[in-house]
Amino acid sequence: MSRQIALDEYAQALRQGQKEYRELLMAGKPAHPAVLDEILSESLTETVVDIGTLEIPAERIVGTKSAGRITAFTATFRPLLDPKSEFATKWINLCAAHLGDTGITDPIVCYEYLGNFYVQEGNKRVSVLRHFDAPRIPGTVKRILPPQSDEPRIRAYYEFVEFYKASRLYTIQFRRPGDYAKLLSYMGKKSGESWTEEERRTFNAYYHYFLDAFHSLHPLDDVLPEEALLLWLKLYPFQDLGRLSAAQLKKSLVAIREDVIASAKKEDSVKVQTKAEDESKSSLVSRIVSVLETLDVAFVHQLEPSQSAWVMGHEEGRQHIEEVFGDRIRVRSYYGANTPEKAETLIEQAVADGAEVIFTTAPPLSRATLKAAVKYPKIRFLNCSVDQPYSSIRTYYGRIYESKFITGAIAGAMAQNDRIGYIASYPIFGVTASINAFALGAQMTNPRAQIELRWSCCEGTPQADFFADGIRVISNRNAPTQSKMYLDFCNYGTYLMDDRGDLVPLGTPIWVWGKFYEFVIRAIFSGGWKREKGVSTALNYWLGMDSGVIDVNLSDKLPEGVRQMALLLKKGLADSVLDPFLRKIVAQDGTVKNDGTHVFTPGELLKMDWLCSNVAGSIPPFEEILPVSQNMVRELGLYRDSIPAEKESRANEDFDHLR
Repeated sequence: MSRQIALDEYAQALRQGQKEYRELLMAGKPAHPAVLDEILSESLTETVVDIGTLEIPAERIVGTKSAGRITAFTATFRPLLDPKSEFATKWINLCAAHLGDTGITDPIVCYEYLGNFYVQEGNKRVSVLRHFDAPRIPGTVKRILPPQSDEPRIRAYYEFVEFYKASRLYTIQFRRPGDYAKLLSYMGKKSGESWTEEERRTFNAYYHYFLDAFHSLHPLDDVLPEEALLLWLKLYPFQDLGRLSAAQLKKSLVAIREDVIASAKKEDSVKVQTKAEDESKSSLVSRIVSVLETLDVAFVHQLEPSQSAWVMGHEEGRQHIEEVFGDRIRVRSYYGANTPEKAETLIEQAVADGAEVIFTTAPPLSRATLKAAVKYPKIRFLNCSVDQPYSSIRTYYGRIYESKFITGAIAGAMAQNDRIGYIASYPIFGVTASINAFALGAQMTNPRAQIELRWSCCEGTPQADFFADGIRVISNRNAPTQSKMYLDFCNYGTYLMDDRGDLVPLGTPIWVWGKFYEFVIRAIFSGGWKREKGVSTALNYWLGMDSGVIDVNLSDKLPEGVRQMALLLKKGLADSVLDPFLRKIVAQDGTVKNDGTHVFTPGELLKMDWLCSNVAGSIPPFEEILPVSQNMVRELGLYRDSIPAEKESRANEDFDHLR
């Protein structure tokens, strides 16, 4: 290889470097490689681990250990110095070696910190090899472990360390806890399960194929390609990366673009709507243009109404909108979506039957719903769940904690020995707020009230245990429909047990799904909901008693004074003048969670992970939850980001006992 070719390569690399340098400066971004010594805080004590020689992904080499020669390079290690400099001479010699028979054989020496690499020896080797688009560069690596903390990025990094032990892959670097577990799940691998060399090669090849498609899109607002891959794998099998053409893969990414942005920026991009407000445009012209004459509506359920009280409640909602809108709507219900395959089939059938809005009535149906929403962007899709950060579908649920506050106040007034039993469903979003609201309601009417907490998703017989322990007032599931028979059965709501074990109903929270479905249909008829391209905000409806979506049934057996108190609380909540959490609140560990002036945000309420001081019990860890309940906790659990991975089964479960 002639030296002239190496000289020409340096000239080309220099032009590229000068161009990159100017562009970075104009964009206000760092123009030179990062410096590890400047990143590390002197006040922190790090641990250094020698991990040997490995093939480093070239794009992960982002800086140098010290600031010595960074001005010789751009941020991506393109050269910047004059062709007659000593630096250029050495670069050209390395280039000639790389293009010749010997090649560049010596590994670089570098440090790895939070998944990125910082060169101590071999900056020019990196520059030459990256100029020729080398995907990996051999290096001898020392890993710097940051101090453990609750910071999401640090927690995610320590999850990476465990992931690396089994996979030996540096290609993927997530910044959110739990994402490695999701990746393993989608790939059908367990945490700690070793990867074969073939699996590593296949993953690297598929991931770089995915990267090409990802980078061909317009910039995705600080979205990592790893995060885009994770959402893509939620909808498509990993093996499809080896089957799809480049055009097909790019098309599939374009379809989920806004969902990728929303899910990657979950905290900023999820709007929680707590009022049944009119979403229609204000101008008369827009109303005239957008008004619909008729609307085709579909409901997709996991089970038949005869098998599930939860489905019966949503069927009541369907009947309500049929009565309200009459001939203006055509409604079909589809039953039996109890596996992912059946869910997808039934949603496809609803689309084929002409549905313009589709409600899927349980959280395990969210994946099939999202997949269909991406495929059919002109159809409106809603899934009955919470905290789903996707812009293609809307989710809906109820602030059941409001009616739990009322039944808690009833329980406090009726508990003669100050002890009240509470049977909770799953440790998922919103459930802890219900427990605490109940405890605060009980404390309001009985300052000595103590709530004994048990979980139906764990081993045990809570009601029998309460009876044996002398507890006579119990809060159980919420009634799934408006029918008073669920209250009278005493399998739902709050009730008394006498010394013989006979049950006396007191009151129960109820869902009034018809009110929500009416709100959505009216909004659509008035032109208030359009699927807009380029909108990456997810919308979660979380409606309460002020919207009529949540209510409470009171027993005829309630003492009159207690009944009047409950009605006053109900009116205060319905009129939005009462907030159960706007008071001084102390948690179990003694910390003050509210000094009486703080209004909790919807996010704080949904993700509440502490219990009030008058609650005896705890939030169960994932390991204690029964297998039949674990899928739901993986989907919506408070600690879903830290749940160990399992092989992807794509299984659904009945939502009926969640209440």
